[in-house]
Amino acid sequence: MDALTENSKKWEGRVVDGKFPLRQWLGGSDHSAVFLTERSGTEKAAIKLIAAHDHSATNHGAENLLSRWAVTARIAHPNLIRMFEFGRCQLGEERFLYVVMEQADEDLGQIIPQRPLAPAEVAEMLPFIVEALSFLHGQGFVHGAMKPSNVFAVGNRVKISADNLHNAGEPVEHKSGVYSAPEAGTALSPASDVWSVGALLIAVLTQKEPDKAHPGLAAADVPEPYRSVAQRCLKPEPSQRCKLSDVLPGPATRSQTIPHVDEAPRRKRTWPAIAAFFAFVVVLVALAGKMMMHRPASTPVPVAPEQTSASPTPTTPPVAPKVTPAANQRGSVLHQVLPDISRQAQKTIHGRVKIVAEVRVDSSGNVTDAKLTSPGPSHYFAGKVLAAARQWRFTPPQVDGQPSASAWALRFELGRGSTQVIPKQTKP
Repeated sequence: MDALTENSKKWEGRVVDGKFPLRQWLGGSDHSAVFLTERSGTEKAAIKLIAAHDHSATNHGAENLLSRWAVTARIAHPNLIRMFEFGRCQLGEERFLYVVMEQADEDLGQIIPQRPLAPAEVAEMLPFIVEALSFLHGQGFVHGAMKPSNVFAVGNRVKISADNLHNAGEPVEHKSGVYSAPEAGTALSPASDVWSVGALLIAVLTQKEPDKAHPGLAAADVPEPYRSVAQRCLKPEPSQRCKLSDVLPGPATRSQTIPHVDEAPRRKRTWPAIAAFFAFVVVLVALAGKMMMHRPASTPVPVAPEQTSASPTPTTPPVAPKVTPAANQRGSVLHQVLPDISRQAQKTIHGRVKIVAEVRVDSSGNVTDAKLTSPGPSHYFAGKVLAAARQWRFTPPQVDGQPSASAWALRFELGRGSTQVIPKQTKP
């Protein structure tokens, strides 16, 4: 553990600049530390402390950084972390620059060590990032540090950091390793952010950072369509890289347009609605089946054959068709249990996490065995789903008028705000 990280954990309870208490240490590096704090005594925020000596001997000195913060703090976009206040401070013998920012629920740097993102989650996240970077490029800025720890979840929105922006054409001293383009030490450009997005895609989908000398090799483990996207982003020459809008696969790529900021939340609401609709249909079918089981057979009404002027009226009454009660009926869900997922874990979900469990059910409707046929990207979520599936109960299907054993596929779709399940009887 580096000295700054080790020391900064001991600063909880101290006050910065006489007004920002350091409530909880959230993380840090060899030149910065982040704490939970408060503004005006009640509003929660995050405060980042940056060692002043890291900027004293370069052309990005402390005054230069403070000047840049004064400019970028006035930039407003829904997908950028807001900056509130900044300045200088001292803790013990050490001097720092500080910036107070919007508090995020989580950052990707905390999630990726636990699990990779599913392609569906990347599809939900990427439009937010592309729109934010496109906005910055239009303002003459380059982010220059698109790495997992600079991508945040704030409510239902994905945001990126804004405290270390650079002017286009400006070099950057503090590189972000594999997330910095090869030309970053000479001059940043919008193409530099495209490189960073390619490296970010590899990291979040594989939990592996690409080798900067051979970045394309790591892309081989990335599922399509993002494999091709990452390979086009990580071209050594900036002019050979794809455009920022090209990193969005599907219709957005073909039309060369960037979706409006409200489209992603709207898309999030679509999938739960579809899942809820199918679940509703399943319940209706199950209820109809139960009603059919208890409904007495009705006496058929004889239907006279059609008469014409050329045919005589028959003297023999028609024979009613023989009606036999239905001997086979499908089963239905009697009791369902949703996975017990912590609120903190739910905050890590972007889009929908889909997990399918297969359960075997005896003739009494009790689950005798359960396994995952599609475990999804997370061992934690998979374990919670499997535990819930074992507690389900069913109304057994009828085979030749007798209750029968059955098998079911339970498709769980986990979202940040809701969990949907679509059950399907697979046997008999």
